[in-house]
Amino acid sequence: MLVLSLLIFSGLHTSLANAESASEIIRKSDAQMRGDSSYTEATMRIIRPDWTRTMSMKSWTKGQELSLVLVTAPAKDKGSASLKRYREMWNWLPSIERVIKIAPSMLGQSWMGSDFTNDDLINQSSIVVDYTHSMVEQAIFDGEQTWVIDATAKPNAPVVWSKVRLWISTSNYLQRKVEFYDEFDELVNTMQTFDIKPMGGRQVASRMQMIPADKPGNKTEIITHQAQFDFAIKDSFFSQSQMKALRD
Repeated sequence: MLVLSLLIFSGLHTSLANAESASEIIRKSDAQMRGDSSYTEATMRIIRPDWTRTMSMKSWTKGQELSLVLVTAPAKDKGSASLKRYREMWNWLPSIERVIKIAPSMLGQSWMGSDFTNDDLINQSSIVVDYTHSMVEQAIFDGEQTWVIDATAKPNAPVVWSKVRLWISTSNYLQRKVEFYDEFDELVNTMQTFDIKPMGGRQVASRMQMIPADKPGNKTEIITHQAQFDFAIKDSFFSQSQMKALRD
């Protein structure tokens, strides 16, 4: 019995250690990708079998709870914006001069017709606080050694994905691949990142693509052209009035 108890304790201790390690990796990954604050300029390309649409955008974040995304082109979408403050999110549509609150049921909806959801674009930090984390293995992605970590949604967490599997670089903590699963454990989307470059004093994955599992030929790419990190920005910047006032 003593040997069995020791084996059980040893297995439990190892499991807890792995869980702690996985959570720390997830936190470091989030910090590496966003910093205390961040600003990016990017181009989004929505690719379909018979057409392609391009948008330009700017985004700001502060900590894990404040983010703002502004569309700067094309003209018909210019000025559209999305805002997250803590657990609340809104979209601003200048064409109809209306702010739309994003209910939890809308988090899984497409953002601006892309393969990214509202949750993907403006609720990224949820992976840190709304999920438990466990180490799966180490694997190679795009020639780089990565940790493979499963993030499982906590009970009653206001999230879209029941499970997220992440491939995180062991050298720079960037998320190189992410798989998103629904409540039936079916793969819905896969995100991959490429073209690691120095921007704003840190390594940045300058090309990101989201590929839906059940829509052959569909893909959305985000190309980051410029990034800055860890600068002073007031909480008041992340407001509905600022969202409406922002221009390119």
